[in-house]
Amino acid sequence: MADEDMQTPDGTAELFSYIYPIGYSNSSDCGYCRRSRSGQSQTRKRYSYYALATSLTPAFYQKLVDRCWRRSGTLLYRPNQRNSCCPHYTLRLDSAAFKPTKDQRQAVNRFNRYITGEAYAKEVARLYPRSREEARRRDNEFDLVSRIHEPEMGSLRGPPEPAHKFTVTLEPDTFTEEKYDVFENYQRIVHQEPADKITRHGFKRFLCNSPLARETMVGLDGKERQLGSYHQCYRLDGKLVAIGVLDLLPDCVSAVYFLYHESIHAHNPGKLGALREISLALECGYRWWYSGYYIHSCPKMRYKIDYSPQYVLDPETLEWDHLDKEALAIFDKKHYVSLSRERAGLGDGDRKAKSTHEPMKDADSEANETTANNGSEDEDESFLLTSNVPGVPSLEEMEAVDMDTLLLRLDQGDNFYLASDLVVWEKQKISEFGTLKSRIAELVAAIGPDLMGEVCIDCRRRK
Repeated sequence: MADEDMQTPDGTAELFSYIYPIGYSNSSDCGYCRRSRSGQSQTRKRYSYYALATSLTPAFYQKLVDRCWRRSGTLLYRPNQRNSCCPHYTLRLDSAAFKPTKDQRQAVNRFNRYITGEAYAKEVARLYPRSREEARRRDNEFDLVSRIHEPEMGSLRGPPEPAHKFTVTLEPDTFTEEKYDVFENYQRIVHQEPADKITRHGFKRFLCNSPLARETMVGLDGKERQLGSYHQCYRLDGKLVAIGVLDLLPDCVSAVYFLYHESIHAHNPGKLGALREISLALECGYRWWYSGYYIHSCPKMRYKIDYSPQYVLDPETLEWDHLDKEALAIFDKKHYVSLSRERAGLGDGDRKAKSTHEPMKDADSEANETTANNGSEDEDESFLLTSNVPGVPSLEEMEAVDMDTLLLRLDQGDNFYLASDLVVWEKQKISEFGTLKSRIAELVAAIGPDLMGEVCIDCRRRK
């Protein structure tokens, strides 16, 4: 390494996202199809690219989510939809255009009536009668934001007192025993996990202390909104009964996980949680609600398309398409779907749709895709740059990318170094799989070369 390192002005370090590359690998165990494909789940492929995040800016993570990424704790992953037993597709819903269905409206109204109680409703009607116009509007219009807040203690008129006290608060994603009790109950009762598999360490690792930095921003609409990872905590009569784990990003409310105590199962908590998150996106100006990955072949995922209008991210062009009936019909027929490919009339063996990354020239694109689609065991499937992951630059494309100015942090303190400062940098080629340069090239390809200026490769030793 060169003798000199880079010093940055105060506060500059906070502008970067710190990531360490893990690599591209197969997980032989799929939680979505292992029970329905007996005898096959251990042999079917499920490849993803993985990285570890030390710290992420919300703006950077928003860009990753819009490129098929998700996180589990500090683990970031980008699935290969083309080479997967259960292809994962990113969905988002436009909260401004969302119209709740009759079933969704009824779930909200039933829960509100349960919270307030019949005696409260009658007394309020006597003390604070609605005008005919107000009553007619309430019967004919369903304002999601106002109905969602209606049963909360801060929204109710009083006296009298409601039958139950209901509050919802947005809290930091820190660990508490109160939260863990809900997690333990949910995993054991709803997911039927063995008690010895449910641990405080697992809860902390999965759903607490995320790498997302907390900050605030003011949107174009003038609204100030929170950014970062939060727990939306639902309390009934003082007891925590549900938690929505959320990543609040510049342009979306991204749902990470929703868990609830068995005592409120009859109130459709999953449906109420989704509607409240959509309401949050609408009320606070985030606009989009991301419900996580959608797996068309998994029946348990079908509930997501009950909320509309939904848009699906094309894994090849990284553009959004309306997930309407016509699009769903294509998903019904094909294992892997790129709607841009369908519009272009390209078959599964045709040259891949245009990537969003430059440069575009890829001499071996057709050969790589044919190999991937045929499932050949000759493919070097542990090397991302020869794996033909949709929307990710190929080896040939990455060889034209200048990574010399990429920032790194090493164990020698908190100073920054350039990739070109490394002694091995000029000696290695990105085509030499397993070398430091090839591993960094994989990460750059997976996030997109255009995001290099926002990331620092964090090579510091993990504690």
